Amino acid sequence: MHGSLVGGYTRSTQPAMPQINGRPDLELADALTKVTPKAQAKAKATATDFEAMFINSMFSQMTSGLKGEGPFGDTPGTGVWRSMLTEEYSKSFAKAGGVGISKDVYRELILQQAKSPSQAKGT
Repeated sequence: MHGSLVGGYTRSTQPAMPQINGRPDLELADALTKVTPKAQAKAKATATDFEAMFINSMFSQMTSGLKGEGPFGDTPGTGVWRSMLTEEYSKSFAKAGGVGISKDVYRELILQQAKSPSQAKGT
C-alpha cells in the first residue's frame, strides 16, 4: 500500500503529481525522475532568483519617477534607499509565490536537465 491511514483518510507517501494548467504534468513528472534532488533544488533556487530579478525590474520601473516625501525628502540617499527596498521587496514577493514565472522557469530547467546526458542520476 502506498499510503497511511490518518484520521480516517489515506495520506499518500508518494510525492504529489506535478500540475500544469490544472492537469497532471506527465512530462515534468518523468523529467524529475531523471534529475537528482540536488539539481532540482538548485533549479528551484535559480527559478526563484530569476523571478526576484524580474519583479525587481518591475518595481524599479514603477518607482523610477517618484520623488521623495517626508523626512527624507528628495535627497541623493533616497535613490539608494529605494533601490535596496525594491530589491528586498522583490525577493520577498518571489519567495511568497511571486507572479508565477518561477514555476515555468523551474519546469523548463528540469526538462532541459533531464535531456542532458550529464545530468543523469548517478553521474
